Amino acid sequence: MGANNGKNCESEGKGSSSISSDVSSSTDHTPTRPSKNAVTSEGSDLSMRTLSTPSPALILTPQTIIPLHGNNSNSSTVSGETVALVHPPPGHHQLVPVDLLPDNTILQVFSHLSTNQLCRCARVCRRWYNLAWDPHLWNAVRLTGELLHVDRALRVLTHRLCQDTPNVCLTLETVVVSGCRRLTDRGLHAVATCCPELRRLEVAGCYNVSDEAVFEVVSRCPNLEHLDVSGCTKVTCISLSQDSLVTPPTSPPSPQQCQQISIRYLDMTDCFSLEDEGVRTIASHCPRLTHLYLRRCQRLTDEALRQLALHCPAIRELSLSDCRLVGDFGLREVARLEGRLRYLSVAHCCRITDVGVRYVARYCPRLRYLNARGCEGLTDHGLGHLARSCPKLRSLDVGKCPLVSDSGLEQLARSCPGLRRLSLRACESVSGRGLRLLAAHCPELQLLNVQECEVPAEALRLVRRHCRRCIIEHTIPAFY
Repeated sequence: MGANNGKNCESEGKGSSSISSDVSSSTDHTPTRPSKNAVTSEGSDLSMRTLSTPSPALILTPQTIIPLHGNNSNSSTVSGETVALVHPPPGHHQLVPVDLLPDNTILQVFSHLSTNQLCRCARVCRRWYNLAWDPHLWNAVRLTGELLHVDRALRVLTHRLCQDTPNVCLTLETVVVSGCRRLTDRGLHAVATCCPELRRLEVAGCYNVSDEAVFEVVSRCPNLEHLDVSGCTKVTCISLSQDSLVTPPTSPPSPQQCQQISIRYLDMTDCFSLEDEGVRTIASHCPRLTHLYLRRCQRLTDEALRQLALHCPAIRELSLSDCRLVGDFGLREVARLEGRLRYLSVAHCCRITDVGVRYVARYCPRLRYLNARGCEGLTDHGLGHLARSCPKLRSLDVGKCPLVSDSGLEQLARSCPGLRRLSLRACESVSGRGLRLLAAHCPELQLLNVQECEVPAEALRLVRRHCRRCIIEHTIPAFY
């Protein structure tokens, strides 16, 4: 990289400044101001230089004392007179300590900088420019800012990174632009066109991104494994065919529709337009999915879960929080994932009862995390069945389940001694007896939420005494 830039140093005298400034100006809105000591002269050839460099003579007041050699006792100080520090002649180059560092050391420092900081470093000098654009530093691009011209920044960055390998960037594997609300399909087009080795893309909260841009990324980046489009309300499908949503389910699939995407992690939280047909297409194209998050996709029904269980048997984590049309039949389909499922969230799925929980408990014995907050149909019977069938349960949230009482807690405490996190918020039927059983049988408990529960302070003190690492969240003034 350095040798290549060395050959083009004549042409990069201006280009290096323009490319880096395009990115940094998009990421840094602080204007560059001339020095207060700058001297301008209309008839002088040095007038432009003095606007960006210190003045030839820096006048210090008599009260100012500058150590010339650190804290050396031999350094002389002057008082009672004015001192003028004169800069070296224009042709004389004075090395500063950072210039003495080898390239490998500077590259090591640069490897810890963010994308914005690297772009600023590229504007310092020609040597730093060559080092800042070393391909090994650009395996990831992370940009932030709601007002950032992210389309332009991505276009400039990908263009510069393609200089060594024309029209393609083989080093960039991660692009994170979450929260950049000005991102459009044009920015993702630049990424998809130039970055075939892309493995991770996060565009959370970029609501201007559409299905067309996602299609272009997944079709041009065959190694993509991690995709976060949460909050992209225009995204309704992840597929390799643009007409996936138009083709009726009964028609035979085209060869392109039978192709598979290597995505393993997919977050479509708050994709409000996602429907069962979109999930069917995703499941058929992404059979390697292991992590899937569909929070607040309120148009999904049990049919979507049937398609997931049919095409994506490797799912380990599944979140269906606030999918209010999902019920017990959907959990019966989820139970077909059997021993692979470790994480399940069905918070506020009000149609779920003990029946659905029993299906999951019976066929998913390795379940570690369950969030059933707000499932008002869950009772002690379902909780007991879960505890007996999933003894390795580590985290459970049954907050706002009014039918859960001390009887369910007793079965949970005796069957799941390794429980570490438990939320009982607003469980009105829970009393001190259930908490005492938890304290006796769950010594590894690390978090207990009993907010809005009427439990005695003595029971909480007993939990704190037996579970020394436990953080107790409560609304009881008597407990301290």
